[in-house]
Amino acid sequence: MFTGIVSAVGRIRKIQPLEAENPDAGLRLIIHPGSLPLDRAKLGDSIAIQGACMTVVELQDDAFSVDISRESLNRTAGLDEPADVNLEHALRLGDSLDGHMVLGHVDGVATVSRFEPVGESWLLAIQIDRSFAKYFAYKGSVTVNGVSLTVNEVVDHADSCEFSINLIPHTVEVTTLKHLKAGTRVNIEVDAIARYVERMLSVGQAAG
Repeated sequence: MFTGIVSAVGRIRKIQPLEAENPDAGLRLIIHPGSLPLDRAKLGDSIAIQGACMTVVELQDDAFSVDISRESLNRTAGLDEPADVNLEHALRLGDSLDGHMVLGHVDGVATVSRFEPVGESWLLAIQIDRSFAKYFAYKGSVTVNGVSLTVNEVVDHADSCEFSINLIPHTVEVTTLKHLKAGTRVNIEVDAIARYVERMLSVGQAAG
């Protein structure tokens, strides 16, 4: 469990195939933690990387490694090449829940349609497949590349849904969101509560 409050911006420093002769195998990512304290990490711990929950398989003084399957690579964005990444340690009992309940399970990959300054803030608009439209609501929560954000507007289209977010300068400055531009693919996790509500409603309708 995570909060969507980014602890640090690290960087994927090196990528190694898990099976050199198998192009369908996954990858080992060696990540520089930035300011993320590794003294509280141990083998087997969970760390969210760009919103995806990964397991620490190796620790060094200035880096940690995770293994990511080909299936996970196919369902996420930004984890297959050297790049800056948002990092967050798993939530511990007693920690402050400053964002919202984030599971670290990427539900889908969406595309940035706009990212532009508006006054003192930034407007971020993201387009996602229409099948996800039911999970977004005005003032609801969404996780974008591991960052807990509040939906400011939702517009449904025939084959897609576009939701907009207002970002304060601090959020842009301390996360990888600063690198976004139109066309960038991003990892999306919908609000877990919305997911359960959708399931309860669908089961109830089927039973009726």
